[in-house]
Amino acid sequence: MRDSLAELDFGRLSKRLREIVPLRQDDLAGITGLTQGYLSRLEAGRVQLTHIERIVDFLDAVGAPPALVKLPLRGAASTAPLESASSSPTHDDVAAPWTARRMVAALHDAMRGEPAAMRPNRRHFLILAGTALSAYIHQWAIADAEPLGRALDGAQVVPGLVASFQGTIDGLRTMDASSGSGLVAGLARAHLSLIYETLKSARYDEKTGRRLAGIAADTATQLGWFHFDTGHHEAAQRALLAALRAAHASGDPRYGVGALSYLAIQSYSVGNPRDAVTAMQSAREKVRTLGSSYLEAMLLTRQARGHAKLGEEQACLRALGRAAELAEQGPGEQDPGWLYWMNRGEILGQTASCYLQLGEHTTAAGYFEQAASTLNPADLRTRALFASRAASAHLLAGERDGGFMAADTALTLATSVQSARLNEHLEQVVENLQAIPGPRSGELIERSRQVMAAKEFTP
Repeated sequence: MRDSLAELDFGRLSKRLREIVPLRQDDLAGITGLTQGYLSRLEAGRVQLTHIERIVDFLDAVGAPPALVKLPLRGAASTAPLESASSSPTHDDVAAPWTARRMVAALHDAMRGEPAAMRPNRRHFLILAGTALSAYIHQWAIADAEPLGRALDGAQVVPGLVASFQGTIDGLRTMDASSGSGLVAGLARAHLSLIYETLKSARYDEKTGRRLAGIAADTATQLGWFHFDTGHHEAAQRALLAALRAAHASGDPRYGVGALSYLAIQSYSVGNPRDAVTAMQSAREKVRTLGSSYLEAMLLTRQARGHAKLGEEQACLRALGRAAELAEQGPGEQDPGWLYWMNRGEILGQTASCYLQLGEHTTAAGYFEQAASTLNPADLRTRALFASRAASAHLLAGERDGGFMAADTALTLATSVQSARLNEHLEQVVENLQAIPGPRSGELIERSRQVMAAKEFTP
């Protein structure tokens, strides 16, 4: 694929992408905007893609990494150096082997903290999207895992160390839920560094190696989530792709689907909802025989959000209905501990968010009200996010009093939470309030601006 991009051989690139993902010509034609007939002639070498606008459209659609293309792709952030996305070929090359060596290198790449990657990026630059991201996920699902024991020189890893690693990431996860990611991203990066050094330099048997890889996947997933929540999208995806490699090495698919769930949230949040749907379908297929009802319910809610963004109402409602049925069964024996936050309130809140996206504002407001009474009181960020969305739902439905009350709740909670994502929702509330003249809306607008101005995001 690298050679095809370097030579701008789009016919060979098209065939290779369809082999890896896999895709039919009709599928890739729909993604790129070309006709199936033209794509067939392109792959056969009978036509060439020469018009610059069509070339850029094609490369953007398949998610070509900008660092590998000597053209100004629309998805590339103008302020970030191209090498920041691909200084190492470990994570963004879908053809790279899924080996332990690649996994360790990808974890190292995930810890990079150069200033360009750490600035909040409102242009939402992603390393992989479209068919390139689908191909990466497909390789995670089908590649064989190699042995992971390391019996060379180095200190012997003791069981207590492994347990302490897991305890630390569990603690950071809880801190994030109550305070927001802006306060814990740096801690997660430091923790991942320690796990990385252990994997690279210590001595351990096969069982311990896989356990370490699982904790590395968990930690990289959380680091990716923390970066996403603070608005650092390139760094977020880099960590989540590294988490997929570590999850693969661990042999436990639950770590992988955890990383995919956050990749889905990022995808539908930055305007790539089809990627979210594809990721969640792959994740559900991977765990469908585990009997993990909460895990599948969570994946279905993320898939539903992607369908809602695409305007696919029936597919969205089917996914939500199945998620509710699974959640009613309670947690399964194979549900991972990090899903402690999955409950009825989460299902109701995600259902409300889908209806808000679909334009059913009154219905959305009703679901948000139900969710508010069932959420974990300590989960301040989720409560604040749902309250801010509830405010928008009420205001868009013409329900001023409900909108003002929900906005007040969101702002009260927001003073204790550091989350760029929450700020984005508060900005939407402000926009909706501006359409309603009066002293109460003016007061809430000013208060919103003060709350948002007080937050800085420096993971």
